[in-house]
Amino acid sequence: QVQLPESGGGLVQPGGSLRLSCAASGTSSVYSMGWFRQVPEKEREFVGNMHWSSGRTSYSDSVKGRFTISRDSAKNTIFLEMDSLKPEDTAVYYCALQSRVFSGWGYWGQGTQVTVSS
Repeated sequence: QVQLPESGGGLVQPGGSLRLSCAASGTSSVYSMGWFRQVPEKEREFVGNMHWSSGRTSYSDSVKGRFTISRDSAKNTIFLEMDSLKPEDTAVYYCALQSRVFSGWGYWGQGTQVTVSS
């Protein structure tokens, strides 16, 4: 059973930083891991992802230059370093895993709340 527990969420002031982490277990097949976020009454939004074999990353325009994805390959762990946080970054952040190319985001974490407020 694939599990993706996230950690690192919390309350931070505007301009501050947070680091989220997500350690995948229960699978040895990882094509890509990524982060999404969602606020109430809105669709889940893509934040960024990392192609696991190459390490290549992609980001949404709303976070590009402020958020950075990194990994610990040996532990199948992905990180999301969030800098220069804005109130509009407030959301529940979800870790996701794509096990094979064209398989879609088949596995999701339970989510961790990030609140940016003074």
